[in-house]
Amino acid sequence: MATAAVGPRNCAAAAAADRAEGRLIRLPLQWFLAVEPIDLPCGMDRLLVWVQRSGGAASGSLGYVFRNRAGSRIKLLLIDGTGAWLSVRRLHAGRFHWPRSSDVKCELSCEQFAWLCAGVDWMRLSTSVVPEHTF
Repeated sequence: MATAAVGPRNCAAAAAADRAEGRLIRLPLQWFLAVEPIDLPCGMDRLLVWVQRSGGAASGSLGYVFRNRAGSRIKLLLIDGTGAWLSVRRLHAGRFHWPRSSDVKCELSCEQFAWLCAGVDWMRLSTSVVPEHTF
């Protein structure tokens, strides 16, 4: 599994703050990208099967990010221990920046995920500045 080094961010504290504030969706502690494009009309069940077949866990506090072939849309599969959430993000212009790798999945920090959702090339960043609004 490929990982990229970026400045640390306290994801556990962010998840704890979500719980304390009563937010419905909790931020995952880990994020994984599916490196190869996925057929995005598929639903949550098919994506959960992909997660299990690729050696991922379907429990705990995890997030999986899938993209379409054009790179203009992503689906987020969030697993928070009490259930799963599925959401979609679309760019009106440009493409999401994605790793090119022979690995099936790639691990992201919370900071890298925030930059990915903002449409920024997160693979080139070395700063710990995070965009204020990601989605």
